[in-house]
Amino acid sequence: MRNTAKITTAVLAAGALTLGLTACGSDNDSASSGTSGPLVVAASPTPHAEILKYVQDNLAKKAGLDLEVREFTDYVTPNTATEDGSVNANYFQNQPYLDDFNKKNGTHIAPVVTVHLEPLGLYSRKVKSADDLKSGATVAVPNDSVNEARALKLLDANGIITLKDGVGNEATPADIVKNPKKLTFKELEAAQTPRSLDDVDAAVINGNYAIESDLKPAQDALVLESAKNNPYGNFLAVKEGNEDDPRVKKLAGLLTSPEVRKFIEDTYDGSVLPSF
Repeated sequence: MRNTAKITTAVLAAGALTLGLTACGSDNDSASSGTSGPLVVAASPTPHAEILKYVQDNLAKKAGLDLEVREFTDYVTPNTATEDGSVNANYFQNQPYLDDFNKKNGTHIAPVVTVHLEPLGLYSRKVKSADDLKSGATVAVPNDSVNEARALKLLDANGIITLKDGVGNEATPADIVKNPKKLTFKELEAAQTPRSLDDVDAAVINGNYAIESDLKPAQDALVLESAKNNPYGNFLAVKEGNEDDPRVKKLAGLLTSPEVRKFIEDTYDGSVLPSF
């Protein structure tokens, strides 16, 4: 039986980090703080929790790992729960996002091992190619600083807009120096971007949310991030000081095993790419 708890998060109030959680089972219990007992890992449902469940069902028992997976639908709670000990680890984010999160929130989360990349893509239900976007079209982008910058860099890389030189991971629409189609940008919480497709002309959507919404990044995206030299690989992370927990080390090894590589390649058909 899978030991998985699904958690629904309430919408964040502006500037607030407190989230209302509705849990199935005993999700409010703190995770084991020692190096024994189950390893509790917070994860986004797709593909992170799916990959963890594959490990849970097929590899963990043989490795002597008691793994518990808790699903979160936002990009904040997994880190705050790891920081306060509600979970032992998380698997959902990339390095630029974590660096920004730790800086802004005073958290102490550290990466352990990089597992996969979810290419960011531009999607639309109204046009078949980026060239078909009309003047004044509205494009939804994630509203957290790192993913918004990543979205704008995707558009820049494909000649849709031009950003100021050197803006990096802090780019905002104010850093656009050329916008030939006079696009308007609608900033939304990342999880909301797929739901906006009926209301906007196009949306830049994170890979996990695209897959959850039955989009196939490798086929459906108008433009898609290149995997080459991409800094946005997703990793297993813990609170600083817990990197040497034997349970964490076991999971890190399993997540970068040939079996997990094959599972990712067979399951996601290029929409999720192994990074090891």
